[in-house]
Order: sequence, then C-alpha cells, then structure tokens
Amino acid sequence: MAAAAPSPDPLDVAAEATRGLRGLSTELTARLPRLLEAMRSLGDGPDAHTVLDRIVRTAAELVGARRAAIGVHHADGDAAGGQGLADVVTYGETETETETETGTGTETDRERCAELLADAQRTGTPSATRPQGSYLSVPLRVGEEVFGTLCLAGKRDGGPFTESDRQLVEVLATEAGIAIGHTRVQGATRQRERWIEGSVAVTQALLSGDAGEGPAVVAEKIRELADAVVGIVLLPEEGEGGLKVAAVAADERSGLLGAVLPARSPAVPRLLAGQPVVIEDPAADPLLGTGVPGRYGPSLMVPLSSGDRVVGVLATARERGARPFTVTERTLAAQFAAQAAVALVLAEAQRDRERLAVLEERDRIARDLHDLVVQRLFATGMLLESAERQLDAPEVRERIERAVEELGATIQEVRTAIYALQQTPPETPPGLRGRVLREVRAAAVPLGFQPSLTLVGPVDSRVGTATGAHLVAALREALSNAFRHARAERIEVVVDATGRLADGRPSVRLTVADDGVGVPAGGRRSGLTNLVRRAEALGGSSGVGPGLGEGGRGTAVVWEAPLPSEGA
Repeated sequence: MAAAAPSPDPLDVAAEATRGLRGLSTELTARLPRLLEAMRSLGDGPDAHTVLDRIVRTAAELVGARRAAIGVHHADGDAAGGQGLADVVTYGETETETETETGTGTETDRERCAELLADAQRTGTPSATRPQGSYLSVPLRVGEEVFGTLCLAGKRDGGPFTESDRQLVEVLATEAGIAIGHTRVQGATRQRERWIEGSVAVTQALLSGDAGEGPAVVAEKIRELADAVVGIVLLPEEGEGGLKVAAVAADERSGLLGAVLPARSPAVPRLLAGQPVVIEDPAADPLLGTGVPGRYGPSLMVPLSSGDRVVGVLATARERGARPFTVTERTLAAQFAAQAAVALVLAEAQRDRERLAVLEERDRIARDLHDLVVQRLFATGMLLESAERQLDAPEVRERIERAVEELGATIQEVRTAIYALQQTPPETPPGLRGRVLREVRAAAVPLGFQPSLTLVGPVDSRVGTATGAHLVAALREALSNAFRHARAERIEVVVDATGRLADGRPSVRLTVADDGVGVPAGGRRSGLTNLVRRAEALGGSSGVGPGLGEGGRGTAVVWEAPLPSEGA
C-alpha cells in the first residue's frame, strides 16, 4: 500500500496559486503570499474578542494603516432594542510613534473610525466600501449575514488607500468573518453546555437535599449562569394575587427577601400567564409598578412553569449600565426555569412522600404502643392490685401499692408519647397539647434531661385560646425557674383539664414539680409573682407546694384557671 503523500506547505500552495493568477496587478500579485500568511495567522481563539484583536492588527499591518477598528453587531440583532454593536476592538500606534508622522493625525483617524462604525450601526452596512482617501471600511460577513464592520484610517506613508488595498482587506474580511463565526459557534455551544450543566446541578441538588432550600439553590444558580449581580425566586402570595420574594442570591445585602410584587403590577398577570418579562431599566419601566429593584440594570423575569401550572417566577438582574440580555440568553433562561420548576415540583412531591412514610411509621408505632404496651401495663397493674388485696403484710402491700402507682404514671407517659407520635406536620399550627409538648421539649436543652409530661382530659377542646396562651406562658416561666434556681434532676409536668376550683367550677390545672433545692427563704419571687398575676387575671390562682424529693424536697408550682362549664 502506498504511503500517504505529505501535506503541502501553505506557502508553496500560495506561490503556486500566485503563478496561476492572471489579470491581476503586479502589486496585488506580489502581496498575495503575505495575504495568505495573514489569513493563516487568524486561526481560532478562545473567545471572539481574541480573534477580533488578531484580525484588526493583521488588517492594519497588511495595508499599512495607522489605525484600525472592528465593530461587531449583536448576534441576535435586536438584543439591545436595535442594530447595535456587541464588541468594538481597536488597533493604533502609540502617541510617540504618531508624533513623527505627517498628514492626518491620530485623533482625526479615531474620530473617523468612530463615525464609520456609527454609520454601520445605524444602517447595518458600512458606507465607505470604496477607498475614500485615507479611510476604508468593509463589511464582515458569514454567508449573507453582515455582522460587523472593519474600518481602516490613515496610511503610514501618508497616501490614500488603493483599490488593491480594498481587495486585500475584503479577502481578509471574508476569512475573518469565517473565523469569528466559528468562534461564535464554539462560544454558543459552551454557553448552552454551561446552562445545561447548571440545570442538571440544580435538579441533583433539589432531589438529594432539603426541598425547603430549593428556591435558594435556584436563585444562586441563575445568578451564576446569567453573569448577574442578583438572582431572585418569587412565589405566588396566597390570597393576595401578588408575588413574594422567597429567596435572594446576591453578594451584598439586598433587603429584597420578603418583598412583594403587588398584583396591580402589570408584570404579574403576564408572568402568572407563563410569559417572560424583559426590563432594560427597572427604575423607569412601568411593568414592575414598584421601585424596589430600581438599583439594578437590565432585568429578566421568567415563569417557573410545570405543565400548565406556574409555581413561581425566576428573576435575575445585572448592574446598571451593563449589557442587556440577548435573545439566546432569554431562551436559555426560560429553558433553565422550566427545568428548575419541574425539579422543584418533584422535590416537593418527594418530600411529601417521605413525610407520609414517616407519619405512617409513627402511626404504626403509636398503635403498637397503645394496643400492646399500654394494655400489658394495665393488665400487670390489675394483677398487682389483686395480689395486694390478698396480702396481710403492710410492707409488702405498701410496695405493691407504689408499684401500681408507678405503672399508672408509666401508662400516662406512654399515652403522652402516643399523642406526640400522632401529631400533625410542623407547618400545621399545633393545638394546646402540641404547644405544651414543644415547650417541654425545648426545656430539655438547658436542663440536660427531658421533663416528663402528663396530659389529662380534653386539653385541646376544653381550654380556650386566651387561657391556653396564659398556661403556656406560665409553663415556660415555671420551667425557666426550675432551670435557673432549682438544680433539679427530675421534673414532672402535668396539665389536667378535669380539675375543679375550690368553689366547684371546672378548671385546667398546670403542675410543674421538681426535686431541686426548693424556694429559698427571702429569695427573689418575681417569677412566682408573675404566675400569680396571670392566674388571677383569669379568675384563678397559683401557689407552691412540696416537691418530688424525699420528704417533699423541691418545689411544685400549681397554676390553675377556670374553664367554661361544659354546657356553656
């Protein structure tokens, strides 16, 4: 098999092509190898700006221009509300070099280049496509698309640009257009990959972490992907029709968390209908109807839509004076928002399933405790009571009696645990039982142990809102006193909704007993005084009695308030 022929040297190809060109001027033919070398030097770069810098320098050196500039139109055409320039790159000699030059000065060259680029910005094509003395401009094309202008001003030799110069620059501009187009494709590909990776990262984070942190994760990621200064997630405000800021990602404190975009804002109906909102100047745009985000520049708001349901709004903004969001960026942001919305819905559904599984397991444990443990304890207590009646020895009878009392207390504590297992999720406002349980559990942290709790009677249904609030405050005060002063090792809390006051009226009685050091003589009693005042304000009473320790050591705070009659 014959060996592959070696690749020809580009300069040899250029020389051969030059010999084959007929009808060209000697000047142009002599400059073609240099043109081909310049075209080869363009190549690709890591970004469009690098390629532009290489092109403008090569063009100036090829035709001997003192100054050159390239203005590149936005890839999306209407990204800035019209035919604008996405990038401008200039090349020119230093002031020291231009001092020795004669003819048109550098400042005039710069001004003329600016005029040519401005003209191209308005019309979409350069006006000086034919040499006009010391100025020349040609369009940068890829296919039929004109996406930029190359401007050259002031020849180093002081002469005008020639037709040969124009032909060389046009060939170079064609190659430059291809190079820039290729770089743009690469940049767009990298941009899409970045947004796709961001969507995947958000989905993984939401499905593997706490769904409650989902809005914060989404806000931080949109800020990163959009090269913005702030990312915001807004959720529909129940009953009001507006949008409330649920998460904010920003380097500086924004003060936006909890802010509301009211329903009267023209942007709200559009967003809730699934339409994006693009705002170039939030301070002046009437769409928002609020001055809260006026400190920011170009802003983009896209709905978080899952199917026909809008679960929220994703917003991001750049600094004032920054470039607007392009059509491509808006499309990518909308796609990201759609993916984030699906991830949020899935994460919420996953959390609901996990919560349901936990509640079902807790319900099973509660049933087992009630059906097995409580019944066995109760049966054991009945056996002991039966044995007690058949014994004549006082010491044995006393021990059995104490064992029966302990079993009774254990049964009450197990029933309290059963109730705790049957509690509704934390986001549901708890009744009085739940509030009492929460206070007792919270006290375990400073105390170093868990106080026991016994709930007797229909606490939730019999105790009114005002009385319940005072009872919880009294419980908190009593537990605080026990922690600060009692040095107790055991605390028992009893809430009894079946009590009676001295005059026979029904009452709810709170008892907090400990085995601590008791109330010292002459010690401060401000906490106990507060308890008395709360009880008396409701028509009840509060006092102290013997504690749980041997010989009554410790303190038992008894707080009592009247309840309405059951027939009332």
